[in-house]
Amino acid sequence: MSDSTPIANTTSADKERVVDTVQDLLDAISDPSIKTVIIETNLSDVPSIRLSPGTALRGSIGARAEVRFAKDADGVCLSSNNAVANLDLRTSDERCAIWNDESASSLGVLELRNLKTRGRVRILARGNIRHGHVIVEDLDIVSADARAEKDRPHKYGVDVLQGAFTLWNMHSDNDVVITADLLGLSVGRLGAPVLGSGIFVSGAGDVGGRLEVQHLWTGSVYSDGRIELGTAGLISGGVFVVYGARVDWVETSGPVTTYGPNDMALDNWGVVERWIIKDKITTLGPSGVGFVNFGYIGKLCSDAPIETFGQGARGFNVYTGTVRFADFDRIVTHADGAVGVQISQPVGTMIVRRGIETHGSIGDSLVKGVVMKLPATALSIKPGGSAESIRIQGGLRTHGQGVLPLEQSGMIASLHIEGGCTSDPIT
Repeated sequence: MSDSTPIANTTSADKERVVDTVQDLLDAISDPSIKTVIIETNLSDVPSIRLSPGTALRGSIGARAEVRFAKDADGVCLSSNNAVANLDLRTSDERCAIWNDESASSLGVLELRNLKTRGRVRILARGNIRHGHVIVEDLDIVSADARAEKDRPHKYGVDVLQGAFTLWNMHSDNDVVITADLLGLSVGRLGAPVLGSGIFVSGAGDVGGRLEVQHLWTGSVYSDGRIELGTAGLISGGVFVVYGARVDWVETSGPVTTYGPNDMALDNWGVVERWIIKDKITTLGPSGVGFVNFGYIGKLCSDAPIETFGQGARGFNVYTGTVRFADFDRIVTHADGAVGVQISQPVGTMIVRRGIETHGSIGDSLVKGVVMKLPATALSIKPGGSAESIRIQGGLRTHGQGVLPLEQSGMIASLHIEGGCTSDPIT
């Protein structure tokens, strides 16, 4: 080798190549003998690239290289058994910084580690894709816009917007199972949310392909569906476990804040064995529920308050399905029609350690795709709802004219309230 030969382009050339120009990158990913492509420096105006099966793309150790893709171009397309790591990937917000080739026969094992993106991350399983495992570790989506995606889950009278991060098994075959382990997902910034849902994981529906997730651990989540006020049939979620998805353990370690109408902070249509909340949950828009359940939750524990500020923005709801055990810190709402806790199905044990408080009167609220008038009751057990045990420490308190702290139309086998039930209208 002569002294003028670039060492960067000769490192294990039959297996691994280090690149520092756009053309080097395109040459490397098109060479089937190269299985690891290492980006050594920042690159700009990069066209969309597709990784062949078994190919890894990563930045240099200790320095996360920035890759800016060309205007109106998507970023990295995955095929099967790919890894992407230690990179800052930038596309337009509505584009996909990372997505997958749906014509592949399998996802194999897809690994996304230590990544920052501007632009969406979307992995779909349908068509030929019948199996695969997805690993995500430390993914930060700074900005993204998923509102234009036309494929949307539908049930309970509403469609759901896809997310800045979307993992969706759309296959119609019941035998198709996609598995995943998702650790350290963050989306948006305070005051600068992603548009659409935040983190979205889903199977095909009550029938069809399933998504099985061992862990779903999130950091900070800020999202805004930008749904037009008064729209009854469309919702989004900060962290949304949709139908056909089963998660062993969800942990929301950072704050979750949603900004717009019909934006749920946390929403479950699937099966979650354990959901742990470590930081504050906030909704700012009308009909934005703090936590709404339509599926099954074994154990739900919140170490931080749930607080809502929009009209009809309830704190916690169980509309269908059940929650076997729920333990909350505190639930507060601040507008008309904003019920604190509403139970419409049988549940097990519910504990609230620092009380439920509402600051509104009667107002509009979105319920299963229909706008209804609701009083801002602190605790409401609707017909068909029941509980084995409810224990409230810190009491039930309302501040709206004519709004009762407790509404009970279903059975509570054991009810214990410390701190009383008070109605204190603000005059």
